Amino acid sequence: MINSHSRKNTDIYRSILKGFSLFGSVQVLQIIVNLVRGKLVAIFLGPEGMGISALLTSASQTIQRFSSLGLNLAIVKEVAAGKEDTGTLGTALGVARRLILVTSLFGALVCMLGSRWLSQATFETADMAPMFMLLGVAVFLTILYNGVLALLQGLHEVGRISKASLVSALSGLLLGVPLYWWFGYDGIVPAMVLLALTMAIFYTLALRKALRERTHQRIRFSWQSHRPVVVRLVMLGLVLMVSDLIGSGCTYALNIFLNATGDIDTVGLYQGANSLTTQYSGMVFSALALDYFPRLSAVAGDNVEMRRVVNRQIEMVGYIVTPIVCALILTAPLVIEILLTSRFESVTPLMRWMGLGVMLKALMFPLGYIAFAKDNKKVFLWLEGITGNLLTLGMSAAGFMFFGLIGLGYGMVADCCICCIIYYCVNRRLYDFRLDTRAVKGAVVSALLCITTFAASFLPSAIISYTVMGTVAVGSAGVSAYMLRRRLKRVPPSAPDDNAADA
Repeated sequence: MINSHSRKNTDIYRSILKGFSLFGSVQVLQIIVNLVRGKLVAIFLGPEGMGISALLTSASQTIQRFSSLGLNLAIVKEVAAGKEDTGTLGTALGVARRLILVTSLFGALVCMLGSRWLSQATFETADMAPMFMLLGVAVFLTILYNGVLALLQGLHEVGRISKASLVSALSGLLLGVPLYWWFGYDGIVPAMVLLALTMAIFYTLALRKALRERTHQRIRFSWQSHRPVVVRLVMLGLVLMVSDLIGSGCTYALNIFLNATGDIDTVGLYQGANSLTTQYSGMVFSALALDYFPRLSAVAGDNVEMRRVVNRQIEMVGYIVTPIVCALILTAPLVIEILLTSRFESVTPLMRWMGLGVMLKALMFPLGYIAFAKDNKKVFLWLEGITGNLLTLGMSAAGFMFFGLIGLGYGMVADCCICCIIYYCVNRRLYDFRLDTRAVKGAVVSALLCITTFAASFLPSAIISYTVMGTVAVGSAGVSAYMLRRRLKRVPPSAPDDNAADA
């Protein structure tokens, strides 16, 4: 039993690190591609063209968000949970494909039929209606390839997703950017269509290759016979969409509150710090979630195995995120100077508090997926959609009222601490989840390193402060590398498993 547990732990460690390495490296390259595209758009189209592009992209994303009904993560869960059974997998694939096609067509029709209204609402003129008609094609293809990506994610095709993402992003860049040069503003939407088309093609090819290597029963789809699966997917998707909308509403409400009690500069300073922190951490969380959620969904029916997967994820997330958080705290002034301007120097302390919040979020985020993987829609909605978002809004608003701009950082840290406690208590009560010794040790080591780096930023001497922060940041990278290497080594047959004790 001990040896079996050790092997399972090592396999989970390898899976987490492999997934993060592949997805993380692809995300970095995609960020670089997006930066290059943005630079070329700025050169060929100028500020006005960039504004038009931003408005069209925003409109497209809004339509996609509503039209897709939040189905993508629900599809990942359904496919991942049934991938070991050929019949269940065939049903999940068949139903998901039909729903993806329907939502893609719906999104395209909304964009095309509402083109005049969208043009008027976006640009205060109906002259841009033809652009929105063509934008409907991009919406169709984008919802389509996101659905195919969800199928690949559910099948846990890490390598194929990474290759398809990278190749399609580069192809979209090379094919789309010349359109800006040749056609100016008129090339914006065709470039969006070309990018979405390349993504759809490469993801579809990746899915076909993946399915050739898997045994699954092909089904003849029927709305009547497959109604239970359709209803389950749609209901899960709607819960996700409602949760997302509540989050967007709370963010909007916070910005209104900051503008009303402070001024527009306060909103800008907060958004500047928040956007940089998100760029640091968002890539990590996205890469980890792409690999983690399918694995969690596959074992959601077994509480013992589920505990193992979640504990290993918490441990590994701590080791991966710690050097990034320490680097964020250390380099905050430099990052602000490079990516923003010197006018944003005042948000350096706020950004460091947010870095501390990122560390807490990293330790919390594996717990947030449990209820959804367990198909407990009400608990997920109350935890993620309502409690989490309202707590964030309340703590941020209270922090700003009492402490000003830096209070937004206090509020984020307090919010994350409270959420960690709530998530743990709920999951322990409902699913008998417990932190084990390894997860606790990993969390404690991560927290101590991040807090030490953060505390050093308050030292009165700048030389001593940066020396200590730099030393701890480098040390955190060394500690993380050592612990990751140690965890990836297979435990000898006679060696005990230090995972036995629970906390």
